[in-house]
Amino acid sequence: MRILFAGTPDVAVPALEALHESDHEVVAVLTRADARRGRGRTLHPSPVKERALELGIEVLTDAPHGDEFLAKLAELEVDVAAVVAYGQILRPEILDAVPNGWINLHFSVLPAWRGAAPVQRAIISGDEFSGASTFVIEPELDSGPIIGVMTQRIPKRATAGDLLDSLAQSGAGLLVRTMDAVADGTVSPVEQSPDGVSYAPKLTTQEGCIAWQQPALHIDRLVRGFTPNPGAWTTLPDGARLGIGPVELAQAQPAEVTEPLAPGQVLVTRHAVYVGTGTVPVKLGDVRPPGKRAMVAADWARGARLSPETVLGEQS
Repeated sequence: MRILFAGTPDVAVPALEALHESDHEVVAVLTRADARRGRGRTLHPSPVKERALELGIEVLTDAPHGDEFLAKLAELEVDVAAVVAYGQILRPEILDAVPNGWINLHFSVLPAWRGAAPVQRAIISGDEFSGASTFVIEPELDSGPIIGVMTQRIPKRATAGDLLDSLAQSGAGLLVRTMDAVADGTVSPVEQSPDGVSYAPKLTTQEGCIAWQQPALHIDRLVRGFTPNPGAWTTLPDGARLGIGPVELAQAQPAEVTEPLAPGQVLVTRHAVYVGTGTVPVKLGDVRPPGKRAMVAADWARGARLSPETVLGEQS
């Protein structure tokens, strides 16, 4: 089949590569326009665009609507479109213009976690399993009939970045199998159940603010769900933000913590930094001080010269 691939971030690259290596032909890639990043605000192509150009595939960055785009689809003789984290809404007339439809690879077991941040929300909610689904795109958000599903257990210490990387690889295989089924006519989409629907809106920076009064388990899940982006954080006594990487959840009061710690209270030992929560303390891993790169919490604490009375989050 002749496939148009639509995707933008790193997580979509494995699927593009898998389709390129399959028996199908990726005739073009649709991706977001180059974006300005970094201190110099220079233009950078999307990861999908970079890889597509390396593979010698034509790249389209124009908005997917209007007669010109419809004409381009006809010129390319697209049989089906494969979508992975493209990041733009596709209008009904565009959806209808491809003979076998637009098929999305979504990183959840639908109908759970429809939306922009399924992996992150699954980790924050403490889900035991995650997975990926392929489905036919319809105008309503992630509601189309399902073609294929795969599941996998979420590792206990996985961050959102870890799980996304894993699902990007295994999901790429699911997408190829879905395209094979479309090509040989064995595909049989099944309508999604109205039961078990949940939504995964995009994470906001403010949501990443840690409330140390919460149980340690909740804080652990929040931080892992926000890692690597947009990042969890707390405030220092002067109001500055301190980025917080994954923490180590103590099952009981650590031996080094001889007195109970109040929520947000910091204890610096020779090799570790502990912070009190609503339950047991947590041990900090990496932190990101204002204007600096991430570093080991113990190294940061030595340079920061924290007092025994230091409490994080007072200004949040």
